[in-house]
Amino acid sequence: MSRATERLAGGALNAAIANELGKLIADFTGRGATKSRAFVHQDLVVCVFEDGATRAERNLVAAGKSDLVRIQRDALQRAIGPQLVAAVESLTGRTVRTFLSGTDEDGGCSIEAFLLEPELPEGGPAALA
Repeated sequence: MSRATERLAGGALNAAIANELGKLIADFTGRGATKSRAFVHQDLVVCVFEDGATRAERNLVAAGKSDLVRIQRDALQRAIGPQLVAAVESLTGRTVRTFLSGTDEDGGCSIEAFLLEPELPEGGPAALA
């Protein structure tokens, strides 16, 4: 069996991506989302994480400082970006071309999106000729 056919696909791949990225984010921030899901469609991987705000972030929002939560979350997401990209590349067996990340105003919901390099036809570059 080739390495490509041993890779996860469909729902198993989606779950593996959501779980791995959720774990990385939780280890990095000190708290993970209570709900996460991932979707892979052609060259796009999208992960949604809900209810991930820390107690400190919730307190800042309550004090009217949601702008600080957003700035902090953006910085954290950029700092962990290389780890998230590496995990998606490992699980999909494809190269990430672009990584995008965003958080809502209160830090409770975030999205991580990865645009993958196009898949080569079976047989690699020689199959294109």
